[in-house]
Amino acid sequence: MQWTDLTDDTQLDTIKELSNNQAVVIFKHSTRCSISSMAKSRLNREEPPQNVAFYYLDLIRYRSLSNRIADVFHVPHESPQVLLIRKGECTYEESHNGISMQDIAAQIA
Repeated sequence: MQWTDLTDDTQLDTIKELSNNQAVVIFKHSTRCSISSMAKSRLNREEPPQNVAFYYLDLIRYRSLSNRIADVFHVPHESPQVLLIRKGECTYEESHNGISMQDIAAQIA
């Protein structure tokens, strides 16, 4: 699994632009939460779908960016949380134990 670290507000514009050509997944991870660690581990063990960009946000270090993501994509903040971005919009979001690569792949298909 190859993650791109999400650390700056300007990357949200890049994600929106990129999502016009391919699906983009944002995984918001709390490094202090065992459920979040479990969700990240499950994602890392599964084969990701092809032609999808995966972004990783450490929301403890970048909490203001996490709040900005909630505003930009019109989703409530949760942790852990996965967002699927297509054509600049969040088309799917899931949190906690509901996070799975199979569900992400099904939403992309």
